[in-house]
Amino acid sequence: MLEDTLDIPTKDDAMQTFVCRPDRGGPFPAIFFLMDAPGVREELRDMARRLATVGYVVLLPNLYYRAGRDMVFGPDVLEAGSAEHTRMRAVRSKMTIPPVMDDVAAMLAFVDARDDVRHGPVGCHGYCMSGPYALAAAARYPDRVAAAASFYGTWLVSDAVESPHLTLGQAKGELYIACAEHDELAPLPMVEELRQLFEASGARGELEVYPGVHHGFGFPQRWCYDKPAAERHWQRLLALYDRNL
Repeated sequence: MLEDTLDIPTKDDAMQTFVCRPDRGGPFPAIFFLMDAPGVREELRDMARRLATVGYVVLLPNLYYRAGRDMVFGPDVLEAGSAEHTRMRAVRSKMTIPPVMDDVAAMLAFVDARDDVRHGPVGCHGYCMSGPYALAAAARYPDRVAAAASFYGTWLVSDAVESPHLTLGQAKGELYIACAEHDELAPLPMVEELRQLFEASGARGELEVYPGVHHGFGFPQRWCYDKPAAERHWQRLLALYDRNL
């Protein structure tokens, strides 16, 4: 496995990005792996490595770069009331879909300039806050994002500009939306509303509710980690990318 942490130039600054790929063969299709709210950490790098081992160039960008280079949070970031949790929420609250779509454009330009990346379709998936970003990317760049997935994405139906529920029909690629049965950030009535909108949009893909699990079930270091559900999420994701990239 080959790994680098590189700066990708964007409209606003340099976006620090973890990049990994197999150490032989290629060129490989590119995957954009979008972080959850606690940000880039070793847990996510390990997940990126797992994807790269099966034949992808994986980009894991620090989407918080506008708040400061190398923006990372301490281990108590998920503890409500902690200083790190408060700091993370202050940064997270300023994140909107349009500037992240500019970041996706920067990543597309970056992979297009690399010899180890197979030019053409890319994949994009996100967790938590980035679930909407991944789906929005498929709508904003329909001729490039051939597969996109959201895992326990938050507020998939909202008044945000380019909210996924408004733009699903603009995507040409295959979409996969995985929701947890127990998730206050995507409650089941919202999920059902999104399912109806998804079916009416004509978009290709599937919305699946994972029974009995909580928001964050796919992260090995989260209290709610559920190994069977996590492995199912890997199976769905790898099959999605295998079909389309």
